[in-house]
Amino acid sequence: MPKSVFLQEEGNTPKNRIWNFLIVHSEYDYSMRDIARYSSVGYTTLKEIWKEFKEKKIVVQTRAVGKAKMYKLNLKNPVVNKFIDYYWAVVDAVVRRDNKIKGEESPHHASSIAQIAVSAKHI
Repeated sequence: MPKSVFLQEEGNTPKNRIWNFLIVHSEYDYSMRDIARYSSVGYTTLKEIWKEFKEKKIVVQTRAVGKAKMYKLNLKNPVVNKFIDYYWAVVDAVVRRDNKIKGEESPHHASSIAQIAVSAKHI
């Protein structure tokens, strides 16, 4: 699976992979097992990081499905919102830098890129 632009730029660490997954998939809630699986982080590693995320109120439990607790990013936390802004700023900067390097910065092409939504956040 290819690494995201954010992971390539900021480092492919377990914590960054968790942040990456939670931000990109912030519309839905997930169990810890699913978060571990989809972010390619070991479950034991996730549990260690999850303690910090819960203490700092980075994630919030949304519901329980059977024995599984479902979580998503706590968008009411200003720190989370700042990090989301940082995440998309990194992605935007890398995309802009790579487009300049490839010489694709023509007026017509630049305007068409600006109109493409990268995620639901950009709509």
